[in-house]
Amino acid sequence: MAGGTLADVQSLARGENRPAPLDASGSITVSVTGAAVDVSALLLTAAGRVRSDQDLVFFNNPVGPGVRYAPDGVTVDTRGVPAEIETVAITASLDGSGPATFGGVPLRATVGSELDFPMTGLTTETAVVGVEIYRRGDGWKVRAVGQGYDDGLAGIATAFGITVDEPAAAPPPQPTAAPPPQPAAAPPPQPTPSQAAHPQPTPPVRQEGLAVRSELFAPSNAEVQGNGILKQGSKMARVAMNGEVMARSGSMVAYQGDLRFEAQGSGGIGNMIRRTVTGEGVPLMKVSGRGDLFLANAAQDVHIIDLDGSDGLTIDGSNVLAFDTSLSYRIGRVQGAAASSNAGLFNCVFTGRGRIAITTDGQPVVLTVDQPTFADPQAAVAWSSSLQTSVKSNDQLNFGTLIGRSTGERFTLQFSGQGFVVVQPSELPPGGLIAGTGGGQQAGVGGALGGLLGR
Repeated sequence: MAGGTLADVQSLARGENRPAPLDASGSITVSVTGAAVDVSALLLTAAGRVRSDQDLVFFNNPVGPGVRYAPDGVTVDTRGVPAEIETVAITASLDGSGPATFGGVPLRATVGSELDFPMTGLTTETAVVGVEIYRRGDGWKVRAVGQGYDDGLAGIATAFGITVDEPAAAPPPQPTAAPPPQPAAAPPPQPTPSQAAHPQPTPPVRQEGLAVRSELFAPSNAEVQGNGILKQGSKMARVAMNGEVMARSGSMVAYQGDLRFEAQGSGGIGNMIRRTVTGEGVPLMKVSGRGDLFLANAAQDVHIIDLDGSDGLTIDGSNVLAFDTSLSYRIGRVQGAAASSNAGLFNCVFTGRGRIAITTDGQPVVLTVDQPTFADPQAAVAWSSSLQTSVKSNDQLNFGTLIGRSTGERFTLQFSGQGFVVVQPSELPPGGLIAGTGGGQQAGVGGALGGLLGR
Protein backbone atom coordinates (compact mmCIF):
# COMPACT_ATOMS: atom_id res chain seq x y z
CA MET A 1 0.00 0.00 0.00
CA ALA A 2 2.34 2.67 -1.29
CA GLY A 3 1.86 6.10 0.21
CA GLY A 4 0.49 4.99 3.56
CA THR A 5 1.31 2.87 6.59
CA LEU A 6 -0.90 0.22 8.15
CA ALA A 7 -1.87 2.77 10.79
CA ASP A 8 -3.09 5.13 8.04
CA VAL A 9 -5.36 2.55 6.39
CA GLN A 10 -9.03 2.71 7.36
CA SER A 11 -11.33 -0.30 7.03
CA LEU A 12 -14.79 0.14 5.57
CA ALA A 13 -17.88 -1.72 6.76
CA ARG A 14 -20.49 -2.95 4.28
CA GLY A 15 -22.62 0.02 3.16
CA GLU A 16 -20.18 2.63 4.48
CA ASN A 17 -18.93 5.46 2.25
CA ARG A 18 -15.96 7.80 2.42
CA PRO A 19 -14.41 10.47 0.18
CA ALA A 20 -12.43 8.79 -2.57
CA PRO A 21 -8.67 9.01 -1.83
CA LEU A 22 -7.70 10.27 -5.30
CA ASP A 23 -4.06 10.89 -6.16
CA ALA A 24 -2.75 14.17 -7.54
CA SER A 25 -3.87 13.24 -11.08
CA GLY A 26 -7.44 12.47 -9.98
CA SER A 27 -6.97 8.69 -10.27
CA ILE A 28 -7.59 5.80 -7.91
CA THR A 29 -6.70 2.10 -8.14
CA VAL A 30 -8.80 -0.70 -6.67
CA SER A 31 -7.40 -4.22 -6.23
CA VAL A 32 -8.84 -7.41 -4.72
CA THR A 33 -6.79 -10.00 -2.82
CA GLY A 34 -7.45 -13.24 -0.98
CA ALA A 35 -8.20 -15.51 -3.97
CA ALA A 36 -7.33 -15.91 -7.65
CA VAL A 37 -9.79 -13.44 -9.18
CA ASP A 38 -10.33 -11.37 -12.31
CA VAL A 39 -11.08 -7.76 -11.40
CA SER A 40 -13.35 -5.78 -13.73
CA ALA A 41 -15.30 -2.53 -13.80
CA LEU A 42 -18.76 -1.46 -15.00
CA LEU A 43 -19.49 2.12 -16.02
CA LEU A 44 -23.06 2.89 -14.91
CA THR A 45 -25.43 5.76 -15.67
CA ALA A 46 -27.76 7.35 -13.11
CA ALA A 47 -30.20 4.51 -13.88
CA GLY A 48 -27.63 1.99 -12.65
CA ARG A 49 -27.18 0.47 -16.13
CA VAL A 50 -24.38 0.30 -18.69
CA ARG A 51 -24.77 2.19 -21.97
CA SER A 52 -23.40 -0.70 -24.06
CA ASP A 53 -21.23 -3.82 -23.78
CA GLN A 54 -18.16 -1.58 -24.04
CA ASP A 55 -18.90 -0.24 -20.55
CA LEU A 56 -17.67 -3.55 -19.10
CA VAL A 57 -13.89 -3.18 -18.70
CA PHE A 58 -12.08 -6.48 -18.09
CA PHE A 59 -9.19 -8.52 -19.48
CA ASN A 60 -10.82 -8.95 -22.93
CA ASN A 61 -11.81 -5.26 -23.09
CA PRO A 62 -9.05 -3.63 -21.00
CA VAL A 63 -9.62 0.08 -21.71
CA GLY A 64 -12.79 2.13 -21.30
CA PRO A 65 -13.44 5.86 -20.98
CA GLY A 66 -11.59 6.85 -17.82
CA VAL A 67 -11.05 3.23 -16.73
CA ARG A 68 -8.08 0.92 -17.33
CA TYR A 69 -7.75 -2.79 -16.50
CA ALA A 70 -4.48 -4.35 -15.32
CA PRO A 71 -3.84 -7.81 -13.83
CA ASP A 72 -3.30 -6.27 -10.39
CA GLY A 73 -6.45 -4.13 -10.35
CA VAL A 74 -8.54 -1.45 -12.04
CA THR A 75 -7.56 2.22 -12.21
CA VAL A 76 -10.23 4.90 -12.50
CA ASP A 77 -9.15 8.31 -13.87
CA THR A 78 -12.05 10.45 -12.72
CA ARG A 79 -11.13 13.22 -15.16
CA GLY A 80 -11.76 10.88 -18.09
CA VAL A 81 -15.06 9.38 -16.91
CA PRO A 82 -17.90 10.63 -19.18
CA ALA A 83 -20.36 13.07 -17.58
CA GLU A 84 -23.30 10.68 -18.03
CA ILE A 85 -21.52 8.01 -15.95
CA GLU A 86 -22.46 8.34 -12.28
CA THR A 87 -20.84 5.20 -10.85
CA VAL A 88 -17.93 2.88 -11.59
CA ALA A 89 -18.64 -0.50 -9.95
CA ILE A 90 -15.56 -2.64 -9.27
CA THR A 91 -16.19 -6.39 -9.34
CA ALA A 92 -14.18 -9.56 -8.78
CA SER A 93 -14.91 -13.05 -10.14
CA LEU A 94 -13.11 -16.34 -9.54
CA ASP A 95 -10.79 -17.20 -12.44
CA GLY A 96 -11.17 -21.00 -12.09
CA SER A 97 -7.66 -21.73 -10.81
CA GLY A 98 -8.48 -21.52 -7.09
CA PRO A 99 -11.47 -22.21 -4.85
CA ALA A 100 -14.88 -23.01 -6.32
CA THR A 101 -16.67 -20.29 -4.29
CA PHE A 102 -15.86 -17.35 -2.02
CA GLY A 103 -17.02 -19.28 1.06
CA GLY A 104 -14.36 -19.01 3.77
CA VAL A 105 -12.07 -16.89 1.55
CA PRO A 106 -10.55 -13.79 3.27
CA LEU A 107 -11.50 -11.51 0.37
CA ARG A 108 -10.38 -7.89 0.66
CA ALA A 109 -10.71 -4.85 -1.62
CA THR A 110 -7.98 -2.21 -1.34
CA VAL A 111 -8.92 1.31 -2.47
CA GLY A 112 -5.96 3.57 -3.13
CA SER A 113 -3.53 3.66 -0.23
CA GLU A 114 -5.95 4.68 2.52
CA LEU A 115 -9.03 2.42 2.46
CA ASP A 116 -9.71 -1.30 2.53
CA PHE A 117 -12.87 -3.35 2.68
CA PRO A 118 -12.91 -6.92 4.13
CA MET A 119 -15.73 -8.69 2.25
CA THR A 120 -16.96 -11.16 4.86
CA GLY A 121 -20.08 -13.33 4.94
CA LEU A 122 -19.78 -14.71 1.40
CA THR A 123 -20.63 -18.43 0.95
CA THR A 124 -21.70 -19.90 -2.41
CA GLU A 125 -20.92 -16.79 -4.47
CA THR A 126 -18.42 -16.86 -7.36
CA ALA A 127 -18.45 -13.12 -8.13
CA VAL A 128 -18.93 -9.98 -6.09
CA VAL A 129 -19.46 -6.25 -6.57
CA GLY A 130 -16.80 -5.01 -4.16
CA VAL A 131 -16.86 -1.23 -4.11
CA GLU A 132 -18.35 1.66 -6.07
CA ILE A 133 -16.59 4.87 -7.05
CA TYR A 134 -19.39 7.39 -7.51
CA ARG A 135 -20.01 11.10 -8.03
CA ARG A 136 -21.18 13.30 -5.17
CA GLY A 137 -21.55 16.94 -6.22
CA ASP A 138 -18.23 18.03 -7.67
CA GLY A 139 -16.30 15.25 -5.96
CA TRP A 140 -16.07 11.46 -5.84
CA LYS A 141 -16.79 9.02 -3.03
CA VAL A 142 -16.25 5.31 -2.30
CA ARG A 143 -19.00 2.98 -1.14
CA ALA A 144 -18.38 -0.52 0.28
CA VAL A 145 -20.91 -2.89 -1.35
CA GLY A 146 -19.91 -6.57 -1.01
CA GLN A 147 -22.88 -7.90 -3.04
CA GLY A 148 -22.22 -11.50 -4.11
CA TYR A 149 -23.53 -13.44 -7.14
CA ASP A 150 -23.70 -17.23 -7.53
CA ASP A 151 -23.53 -17.16 -11.34
CA GLY A 152 -20.20 -15.39 -11.76
CA LEU A 153 -19.37 -12.38 -13.88
CA ALA A 154 -22.21 -13.30 -16.27
CA GLY A 155 -24.69 -12.75 -13.43
CA ILE A 156 -23.25 -9.36 -12.57
CA ALA A 157 -23.15 -8.29 -16.22
CA THR A 158 -26.79 -9.29 -16.69
CA ALA A 159 -27.86 -7.41 -13.57
CA PHE A 160 -26.39 -4.18 -14.95
CA GLY A 161 -27.83 -4.42 -18.46
CA ILE A 162 -25.37 -6.48 -20.52
CA THR A 163 -27.02 -9.14 -22.67
CA VAL A 164 -25.20 -12.46 -22.43
CA ASP A 165 -27.86 -14.59 -24.14
CA GLU A 166 -26.74 -16.70 -27.05
CA PRO A 167 -26.75 -14.91 -30.42
CA ALA A 168 -29.64 -15.65 -32.74
CA ALA A 169 -28.92 -18.20 -35.41
CA ALA A 170 -27.75 -16.66 -38.66
CA PRO A 171 -29.75 -17.27 -41.85
CA PRO A 172 -28.79 -20.40 -43.76
CA PRO A 173 -26.08 -19.96 -46.40
CA GLN A 174 -27.00 -19.68 -50.04
CA PRO A 175 -26.32 -22.87 -51.98
CA THR A 176 -23.20 -22.83 -54.07
CA ALA A 177 -22.34 -24.87 -57.09
CA ALA A 178 -20.65 -28.15 -56.28
CA PRO A 179 -17.08 -28.48 -57.61
CA PRO A 180 -16.85 -30.44 -60.86
CA PRO A 181 -15.95 -34.10 -60.37
CA GLN A 182 -12.30 -34.84 -60.85
CA PRO A 183 -11.44 -37.52 -63.43
CA ALA A 184 -10.14 -40.74 -61.96
CA ALA A 185 -6.41 -41.16 -62.29
CA ALA A 186 -5.27 -43.83 -64.70
CA PRO A 187 -3.60 -46.82 -63.01
CA PRO A 188 0.20 -46.76 -63.23
CA PRO A 189 1.74 -49.07 -65.88
CA GLN A 190 3.05 -52.38 -64.55
CA PRO A 191 6.80 -52.96 -64.96
CA THR A 192 8.07 -55.70 -67.24
CA PRO A 193 10.10 -58.53 -65.66
CA SER A 194 13.27 -56.87 -66.97
CA GLN A 195 12.31 -53.49 -65.49
CA ALA A 196 11.46 -55.11 -62.17
CA ALA A 197 14.88 -56.74 -62.03
CA HIS A 198 16.66 -53.47 -62.90
CA PRO A 199 14.53 -50.59 -61.56
CA GLN A 200 15.26 -47.13 -62.90
CA PRO A 201 15.24 -43.99 -60.73
CA THR A 202 11.96 -42.06 -60.86
CA PRO A 203 12.37 -39.01 -63.11
CA PRO A 204 11.64 -35.66 -61.47
CA VAL A 205 8.33 -33.98 -62.24
CA ARG A 206 8.51 -30.96 -64.53
CA GLN A 207 6.14 -28.00 -64.29
CA GLU A 208 5.86 -25.74 -67.30
CA GLY A 209 7.40 -22.32 -66.79
CA LEU A 210 9.52 -23.26 -63.72
CA ALA A 211 13.26 -23.66 -64.00
CA VAL A 212 13.31 -26.33 -61.29
CA ARG A 213 12.37 -29.98 -61.10
CA SER A 214 11.04 -31.69 -57.98
CA GLU A 215 8.46 -34.16 -56.75
CA LEU A 216 6.99 -31.13 -54.93
CA PHE A 217 5.25 -30.24 -58.19
CA ALA A 218 3.28 -33.48 -58.29
CA PRO A 219 -0.51 -33.01 -58.73
CA SER A 220 -1.09 -34.25 -55.16
CA ASN A 221 0.59 -31.07 -53.85
CA ALA A 222 -1.29 -28.67 -56.13
CA GLU A 223 -3.98 -26.34 -54.83
CA VAL A 224 -7.35 -28.09 -54.63
CA GLN A 225 -10.24 -26.61 -56.58
CA GLY A 226 -13.75 -25.83 -55.35
CA ASN A 227 -15.81 -23.37 -53.31
CA GLY A 228 -15.94 -22.79 -49.56
CA ILE A 229 -13.93 -24.67 -46.93
CA LEU A 230 -12.07 -27.68 -48.38
CA LYS A 231 -9.31 -30.04 -47.29
CA GLN A 232 -5.89 -29.24 -48.73
CA GLY A 233 -4.07 -32.51 -48.15
CA SER A 234 -4.49 -34.04 -44.71
CA LYS A 235 -3.23 -31.21 -42.47
CA MET A 236 -4.42 -28.00 -44.10
CA ALA A 237 -7.67 -26.35 -45.18
CA ARG A 238 -8.21 -24.12 -48.21
CA VAL A 239 -11.03 -21.57 -48.23
CA ALA A 240 -12.06 -20.11 -51.59
CA MET A 241 -13.01 -16.64 -50.36
CA ASN A 242 -15.77 -14.46 -51.77
CA GLY A 243 -17.24 -13.03 -48.58
CA GLU A 244 -16.48 -13.92 -44.96
CA VAL A 245 -15.32 -16.90 -42.89
CA MET A 246 -14.46 -17.29 -39.19
CA ALA A 247 -11.08 -18.87 -38.46
CA ARG A 248 -8.92 -19.66 -35.47
CA SER A 249 -6.60 -16.75 -34.66
CA GLY A 250 -3.09 -17.37 -35.91
CA SER A 251 -4.08 -20.30 -38.15
CA MET A 252 -3.37 -18.57 -41.47
CA VAL A 253 -0.35 -20.11 -43.20
CA ALA A 254 -0.77 -18.47 -46.63
CA TYR A 255 -3.26 -16.54 -48.73
CA GLN A 256 -3.67 -15.10 -52.22
CA GLY A 257 -5.84 -12.20 -53.30
CA ASP A 258 -7.32 -9.29 -51.36
CA LEU A 259 -8.14 -10.55 -47.85
CA ARG A 260 -8.65 -8.65 -44.58
CA PHE A 261 -8.16 -10.06 -41.08
CA GLU A 262 -10.03 -8.78 -38.02
CA ALA A 263 -9.66 -10.11 -34.45
CA GLN A 264 -12.98 -11.25 -32.95
CA GLY A 265 -12.19 -12.16 -29.32
CA SER A 266 -13.98 -15.35 -28.24
CA GLY A 267 -17.24 -15.06 -30.14
CA GLY A 268 -19.10 -12.10 -28.58
CA ILE A 269 -19.28 -10.48 -25.15
CA GLY A 270 -21.37 -13.31 -23.70
CA ASN A 271 -18.83 -15.95 -24.72
CA MET A 272 -15.94 -13.80 -23.49
CA ILE A 273 -17.60 -13.58 -20.08
CA ARG A 274 -18.17 -17.33 -19.96
CA ARG A 275 -14.54 -17.94 -20.84
CA THR A 276 -13.41 -16.16 -17.66
CA VAL A 277 -14.93 -19.09 -15.73
CA THR A 278 -14.81 -22.04 -18.14
CA GLY A 279 -11.46 -21.50 -19.83
CA GLU A 280 -13.20 -22.64 -23.02
CA GLY A 281 -13.81 -20.83 -26.27
CA VAL A 282 -12.23 -20.14 -29.64
CA PRO A 283 -9.89 -17.16 -30.19
CA LEU A 284 -11.34 -16.04 -33.52
CA MET A 285 -10.50 -13.85 -36.47
CA LYS A 286 -12.91 -12.82 -39.21
CA VAL A 287 -11.45 -13.06 -42.69
CA SER A 288 -13.19 -11.22 -45.52
CA GLY A 289 -12.54 -10.43 -49.17
CA ARG A 290 -11.82 -12.34 -52.36
CA GLY A 291 -9.01 -14.86 -52.74
CA ASP A 292 -7.68 -18.15 -51.42
CA LEU A 293 -6.98 -18.68 -47.70
CA PHE A 294 -4.90 -21.56 -46.32
CA LEU A 295 -5.27 -22.58 -42.66
CA ALA A 296 -3.54 -25.08 -40.36
CA ASN A 297 -2.83 -25.60 -36.66
CA ALA A 298 0.35 -27.31 -35.43
CA ALA A 299 0.31 -29.86 -38.32
CA GLN A 300 -2.80 -31.55 -36.92
CA ASP A 301 -5.10 -33.59 -39.15
CA VAL A 302 -7.95 -31.58 -40.69
CA HIS A 303 -11.51 -32.86 -41.18
CA ILE A 304 -14.57 -31.22 -42.75
CA ILE A 305 -18.08 -31.52 -41.25
CA ASP A 306 -21.30 -30.21 -42.84
CA LEU A 307 -24.22 -29.30 -40.57
CA ASP A 308 -27.72 -29.34 -42.10
CA GLY A 309 -29.47 -27.61 -39.18
CA SER A 310 -31.15 -30.73 -37.80
CA ASP A 311 -28.54 -31.33 -35.08
CA GLY A 312 -25.70 -29.39 -33.54
CA LEU A 313 -22.03 -30.26 -33.12
CA THR A 314 -20.38 -30.13 -29.69
CA ILE A 315 -16.61 -29.76 -29.98
CA ASP A 316 -13.61 -28.97 -27.81
CA GLY A 317 -12.63 -25.36 -28.56
CA SER A 318 -8.99 -26.33 -29.15
CA ASN A 319 -10.08 -28.45 -32.15
CA VAL A 320 -11.91 -25.70 -34.08
CA LEU A 321 -10.03 -24.46 -37.18
CA ALA A 322 -12.62 -22.55 -39.26
CA PHE A 323 -16.36 -22.33 -39.87
CA ASP A 324 -18.92 -20.60 -42.06
CA THR A 325 -20.43 -17.40 -40.69
CA SER A 326 -23.87 -19.01 -41.13
CA LEU A 327 -23.18 -21.15 -38.04
CA SER A 328 -23.91 -19.93 -34.50
CA TYR A 329 -21.58 -20.76 -31.63
CA ARG A 330 -21.86 -20.76 -27.85
CA ILE A 331 -20.05 -22.22 -24.83
CA GLY A 332 -21.88 -24.92 -22.87
CA ARG A 333 -21.11 -27.28 -20.03
CA VAL A 334 -21.27 -31.03 -20.56
CA GLN A 335 -24.52 -32.31 -19.10
CA GLY A 336 -23.97 -33.96 -15.75
CA ALA A 337 -20.55 -32.35 -15.25
CA ALA A 338 -19.63 -30.59 -12.04
CA ALA A 339 -19.52 -26.82 -12.04
CA SER A 340 -15.72 -26.73 -11.92
CA SER A 341 -13.60 -26.05 -14.98
CA ASN A 342 -12.08 -29.33 -16.09
CA ALA A 343 -10.67 -30.58 -19.37
CA GLY A 344 -13.54 -31.73 -21.54
CA LEU A 345 -16.35 -30.44 -19.29
CA PHE A 346 -16.87 -27.13 -21.11
CA ASN A 347 -17.17 -27.21 -24.89
CA CYS A 348 -18.32 -25.19 -27.89
CA VAL A 349 -21.72 -25.93 -29.42
CA PHE A 350 -22.27 -25.09 -33.11
CA THR A 351 -25.76 -24.97 -34.64
CA GLY A 352 -27.29 -23.97 -37.96
CA ARG A 353 -26.46 -24.82 -41.55
CA GLY A 354 -22.90 -24.60 -42.80
CA ARG A 355 -19.46 -26.17 -42.84
CA ILE A 356 -16.84 -26.41 -40.11
CA ALA A 357 -13.22 -27.54 -40.27
CA ILE A 358 -11.92 -29.32 -37.17
CA THR A 359 -8.54 -30.76 -36.22
CA THR A 360 -7.49 -33.94 -34.44
CA ASP A 361 -4.19 -35.09 -32.98
CA GLY A 362 -3.81 -38.10 -35.28
CA GLN A 363 -6.29 -40.14 -37.28
CA PRO A 364 -9.55 -40.39 -35.26
CA VAL A 365 -12.21 -43.05 -34.96
CA VAL A 366 -15.89 -42.13 -35.36
CA LEU A 367 -18.10 -44.19 -33.05
CA THR A 368 -21.78 -44.67 -33.80
CA VAL A 369 -23.65 -44.23 -30.52
CA ASP A 370 -26.44 -46.81 -30.43
CA GLN A 371 -25.48 -48.26 -27.05
CA PRO A 372 -23.81 -46.78 -23.93
CA THR A 373 -20.50 -45.35 -25.15
CA PHE A 374 -17.59 -44.05 -23.05
CA ALA A 375 -14.54 -41.92 -23.93
CA ASP A 376 -11.69 -40.15 -22.19
CA PRO A 377 -12.65 -36.45 -21.77
CA GLN A 378 -9.37 -35.39 -23.43
CA ALA A 379 -9.72 -37.80 -26.37
CA ALA A 380 -13.37 -37.04 -27.21
CA VAL A 381 -13.03 -34.29 -29.81
CA ALA A 382 -16.62 -33.80 -30.98
CA TRP A 383 -20.07 -35.36 -30.81
CA SER A 384 -23.70 -34.89 -31.81
CA SER A 385 -25.25 -32.23 -29.58
CA SER A 386 -28.42 -34.31 -29.30
CA LEU A 387 -26.58 -37.00 -27.32
CA GLN A 388 -27.07 -37.19 -23.56
CA THR A 389 -23.82 -36.91 -21.64
CA SER A 390 -22.69 -37.58 -18.10
CA VAL A 391 -19.41 -37.95 -16.24
CA LYS A 392 -18.56 -41.32 -14.75
CA SER A 393 -16.00 -41.80 -11.96
CA ASN A 394 -13.98 -45.00 -12.43
CA ASP A 395 -11.55 -45.02 -9.49
CA GLN A 396 -13.03 -46.05 -6.18
CA LEU A 397 -12.04 -43.98 -3.16
CA ASN A 398 -9.80 -46.42 -1.31
CA PHE A 399 -6.35 -46.60 0.20
CA GLY A 400 -4.74 -46.78 -3.24
CA THR A 401 -6.22 -43.50 -4.44
CA LEU A 402 -5.46 -41.82 -1.13
CA ILE A 403 -1.73 -42.49 -1.52
CA GLY A 404 -1.74 -41.41 -5.18
CA ARG A 405 -2.28 -44.69 -7.04
CA SER A 406 -4.88 -44.49 -9.81
CA THR A 407 -5.98 -46.40 -12.89
CA GLY A 408 -5.15 -43.34 -14.99
CA GLU A 409 -8.76 -43.40 -16.21
CA ARG A 410 -10.39 -41.72 -13.24
CA PHE A 411 -13.16 -39.99 -15.21
CA THR A 412 -14.86 -40.84 -18.49
CA LEU A 413 -17.59 -39.20 -20.52
CA GLN A 414 -20.66 -41.35 -21.07
CA PHE A 415 -22.78 -40.85 -24.19
CA SER A 416 -26.27 -42.20 -24.81
CA GLY A 417 -28.93 -41.66 -27.45
CA GLN A 418 -28.48 -41.68 -31.22
CA GLY A 419 -25.52 -39.94 -32.85
CA PHE A 420 -21.75 -40.10 -33.21
CA VAL A 421 -18.59 -39.36 -31.22
CA VAL A 422 -15.22 -38.43 -32.75
CA VAL A 423 -12.33 -39.81 -30.67
CA GLN A 424 -8.70 -38.92 -31.40
CA PRO A 425 -5.72 -41.19 -30.55
CA SER A 426 -4.36 -38.73 -27.98
CA GLU A 427 -5.13 -37.94 -24.36
CA LEU A 428 -3.04 -34.79 -24.10
CA PRO A 429 -4.98 -32.01 -22.38
CA PRO A 430 -6.14 -29.19 -24.68
CA GLY A 431 -3.05 -27.07 -25.38
CA GLY A 432 -0.69 -30.05 -25.07
CA LEU A 433 1.55 -30.43 -22.05
CA ILE A 434 1.67 -26.66 -21.71
CA ALA A 435 -1.62 -24.91 -22.34
CA GLY A 436 -1.76 -21.82 -24.50
CA THR A 437 -4.29 -19.22 -25.45
CA GLY A 438 -3.74 -19.57 -29.16
CA GLY A 439 -4.80 -15.99 -29.63
CA GLY A 440 -2.76 -14.47 -32.44
CA GLN A 441 -0.30 -17.34 -32.54
CA GLN A 442 -0.02 -20.64 -34.32
CA ALA A 443 0.68 -23.21 -31.64
CA GLY A 444 -0.32 -23.04 -27.99
CA VAL A 445 2.91 -22.41 -26.11
CA GLY A 446 2.78 -20.56 -22.79
CA GLY A 447 -0.50 -19.53 -21.19
CA ALA A 448 -1.93 -20.90 -17.95
CA LEU A 449 -4.17 -23.67 -16.69
CA GLY A 450 -7.67 -22.65 -17.66
CA GLY A 451 -6.65 -20.88 -20.91
CA LEU A 452 -6.94 -24.16 -22.75
CA LEU A 453 -7.04 -23.01 -26.34
CA GLY A 454 -3.64 -23.77 -27.81
CA ARG A 455 -2.58 -26.79 -29.80
